[in-house]
Amino acid sequence: MSLHALMCRAPLRYSQLVRLTLLCSRHYEKPRFHARRNYSSNASNQKDPEIKYVRNIGIIAHVDAGKTTTTEQMLYNCGALKRAGNVDSGDTVTDFLPMERQRGITIQSAAITFKWPPKDRLPPNGQQYIINLIDTPGHVDFRFEVERCTPILDGAVCVIDGVEGVEAHTERVWASAQEFKVPRVIFVNKLDRDGASFKKSVQDIGLKLNGMPLVCQIPWWGKETLRGVVDVISRSVVSWAGTKDVPEELSKKILEGTIKDEVERARERLIEQLCEKDDDLLEMWTAHGKDLPDTAIKGSIRRVISDGEGSLIPVFAGSSLKNIGVAALLDGVNDYLPSPLDRPELEVRVGRTQQPLSQVLQLLGSSTNSQERIDALASVFKVVNDPRRGMLTFIRVYDGTLKKNTPMWNANLLQFERPLNMMQISGGQTIEIPHLCSGQIGAISGLKAARTGDTLLSLGTNKVPQSELATIQVRPPEIPPGVAFIVLDAYSPTGAKALEVALENLSREDPSLRWFKDEKTEQYTLSGMGTLHLEVARDRLENHYKAEAYWGAISVDYKECLTAPTPPHRAVFDKTVAGKSGKAACSVVIEPLDDHHRDTLSGSFLERDGNIIQVVFPREHLVSDIEATRQHLTNGVISALARGPRRNAPMHQCFVTVTYDPVTDAFGPAPSSHLIGAANKAVRDALKAAYQQGKVGILEPVMKVTIICPEVSAGAVQHDLHAVRGGHVLEVKDIQDTHAKEDGIIDASEIYAPPDPYEFQTTLRETQKGRLRMLEITARVPFVEMLDYDTLLRGKTQGRHTLTMELDTFEKVTGPREKAL
Repeated sequence: MSLHALMCRAPLRYSQLVRLTLLCSRHYEKPRFHARRNYSSNASNQKDPEIKYVRNIGIIAHVDAGKTTTTEQMLYNCGALKRAGNVDSGDTVTDFLPMERQRGITIQSAAITFKWPPKDRLPPNGQQYIINLIDTPGHVDFRFEVERCTPILDGAVCVIDGVEGVEAHTERVWASAQEFKVPRVIFVNKLDRDGASFKKSVQDIGLKLNGMPLVCQIPWWGKETLRGVVDVISRSVVSWAGTKDVPEELSKKILEGTIKDEVERARERLIEQLCEKDDDLLEMWTAHGKDLPDTAIKGSIRRVISDGEGSLIPVFAGSSLKNIGVAALLDGVNDYLPSPLDRPELEVRVGRTQQPLSQVLQLLGSSTNSQERIDALASVFKVVNDPRRGMLTFIRVYDGTLKKNTPMWNANLLQFERPLNMMQISGGQTIEIPHLCSGQIGAISGLKAARTGDTLLSLGTNKVPQSELATIQVRPPEIPPGVAFIVLDAYSPTGAKALEVALENLSREDPSLRWFKDEKTEQYTLSGMGTLHLEVARDRLENHYKAEAYWGAISVDYKECLTAPTPPHRAVFDKTVAGKSGKAACSVVIEPLDDHHRDTLSGSFLERDGNIIQVVFPREHLVSDIEATRQHLTNGVISALARGPRRNAPMHQCFVTVTYDPVTDAFGPAPSSHLIGAANKAVRDALKAAYQQGKVGILEPVMKVTIICPEVSAGAVQHDLHAVRGGHVLEVKDIQDTHAKEDGIIDASEIYAPPDPYEFQTTLRETQKGRLRMLEITARVPFVEMLDYDTLLRGKTQGRHTLTMELDTFEKVTGPREKAL
């Protein structure tokens, strides 16, 4: 269409018209490129033809934003529940752990499978979608759980509180989804509560999440009460309070007056924002004007959010507790979020390199050894000990078809395991299935060793793979170092064995929980990511595993570090281990880890628990199995670094170079235990000598703390953090400030948000409700000062505060504080 015809279309605003004219000019001047995803090409002919109707989604949010209630209403609307559970009553399906129901928070991710829409809502010739939904924790102590589940998702629903807006942890889980390029939509929940503001929430989304909100629905207010939700695209009511959102009932609700005008305004702004990003819709707009078909707009939204960049963010409205807008949200999941077929191809780690899965399969197929093949590939994202079925392993299948009772090769542990049953889970309910196709999520029972983060392969044979196939891994877990620990002592030798089994199973469920036994005192130390994390672990050990022990107090998990490099230390290990004699040696040098080490690293190395380990072979051609030798030496170093010489605390920020020269260090064939022992002995000797020379320091965890409190309390809180706790206040800001960030990409004046009902009144609701001005304080504080700080804050703020913190770094303890330790 000519530019003259474009200029003649008058219904749009002048600024909008100018912008779209410029877009159209660029559109016709440049070559045409359509935004098509790099769809996964790996064995696409093996995919279930119905996989395009599968949605693997997660619910992410700040704690207490309404994730679990939203999930319950989804299950109720699809017919899986006769009555929606309530978090306050403790009868929800997804929060099935007793401590989750007691505290009213989500601790473990729960995977649920259901179909939408139900058959009674299905239009003629319609298709039911299979939704695999994961309800993730909202508390910062369980961030590892969130980050293990996020990569396996194809889409996510971010729930925010309509009263509080975008909160601190919301930004963190949003950043995690951004990191893995997961397409997202936002559901503004709790709009039925006093003080809720859809307009403020939409502005918060734009300013704090750095994406332009696409208002797809607007709330229909009756006075100051939420009556229903109107879809902007179809110009129809999609949810109404007090009804089951049956289409026949909703069709009787007619838009008129102010709400009708606002819907038209919202639809025009929606189309304008989409045209700025989507050439296909822009071309259609130039031909047809603003009256575009609903399917074209929905297709455009699907395209622009599919890259996971979050530049445009679809926004939905409702109240989960009153079941307003939940059914419409599920329709949005089907319409806008991608299927497994629409996602970029999976990259896997083979040895030390990242490669596309299709490339690995292609090389495997073209190799001379045609016996090795991959029938299926899956990733473990969660392990749960079920009281009736034992250890359940939740997996996402990425390639092929995984059948039950088929031997599986664990590429992390390098061993075979055989599952017993395969099922899909709805909280406490299970449905047994014969297989899982590519793109699907399910659970298998009977695996004895699989942990969260492991990769499982179905090879069609029981023979151990000899090629690089044996080490294929899907996103190996990066486990953060612990910041708190608790010491426990078994009641008896019999109880000690049961306690060790329970601790091992607990660390399989959550690898961010680590434990070890002190052989001298026979005490056990369990470390985790925070106070709540360890409290939940203790509750799980006592009530689920029935482990009996004396428990110490939760303490800060200090680390040890080197302050100066050690000279080379050579150790020879020639003891008899498990009836096997042998002899092996190696040399080690340990240095404080600096940035220049990472910059100059070359060859193979391992980074673990804040340390980097590199094994050097001066004469590689003389080593028979170089990879196995490197692995054994690395394992010996890891075990030695687990306990330092000064406080028996883990070593941190160490750069360890192990040198193995087969001419001087090999004494004939030696068992793997002797290579491990040689590296362990060399590292321990080096650390002991460094300690005797005063070269071992102590590191403490320093947390990045975010406190939201009333303005009247902020001064006292800042003074306490700085003067009493030894912290540094980084920033103080007004959380109601709606001005654009200096480094932000979103201009507040460009954000469209429908008005709230109280804007037309002479007195704002904030004044009516006596809303306080709240400030957000960001600070860096030693973790030891924050152990019981939440209790202290209650006195300073009269309980009107929120406190979140995450590990920022480890810093050396000096001066009087070091002497006190």
